[in-house]
Amino acid sequence: MSQKHNQAYTHFQGDNLSRVEKIERTVVNVINNSKVEDKDRIWGKVFEIKHCSSCIQLGRLLAQKRGLDEELCVVICALHDIYVSKTGMSTDHAVRGVPVAKEILDENGGFTDEEIQIILNGVGKHSEKHIISEDPYVEFIKDIDSLDCSLYEGVHDAYVAEKSEEIVKTYFARIKRMREEFGLPYEEQWDNFEYLKEPVK
Repeated sequence: MSQKHNQAYTHFQGDNLSRVEKIERTVVNVINNSKVEDKDRIWGKVFEIKHCSSCIQLGRLLAQKRGLDEELCVVICALHDIYVSKTGMSTDHAVRGVPVAKEILDENGGFTDEEIQIILNGVGKHSEKHIISEDPYVEFIKDIDSLDCSLYEGVHDAYVAEKSEEIVKTYFARIKRMREEFGLPYEEQWDNFEYLKEPVK
């Protein structure tokens, strides 16, 4: 016997999705359907789905808090790592994600040229976390990406390993600002620019 769902919420099933839900579902399908296996990906598919989804939900809250267009913020969150989702590679993924994101937006429809430009600008510049932008949507996705990544185990040391100390300091300052904006308690690790654990050799 089949179960019936309350039709007030789609659960991302069927054709009666909002324009934002269509993008969210598309991104998850891109990740799930990618032929690049986990062993060949810079990040695993599980992380990609978790990170995309949690950025979206944190993004909803921050968009409301900052008075930004919540739909545009959700779409930027959904698409910000789309190049990694499709290819499994992270090199220059922000800039390389712009044409991939544009294709998805065009295929799904429902967005104006102005909205598409805002979204693509956020996608293309989200990795420039050491730069402060005057565009509130660019700063929004940098902040959400930083906050979400900071909540995973081992990210502090990963940043220390991958980036210069100067860049690390700007990342950690952004994380600290976000934690304060969300009313979260102080965490000492974001004032420490050395390994918390000995790196695995």
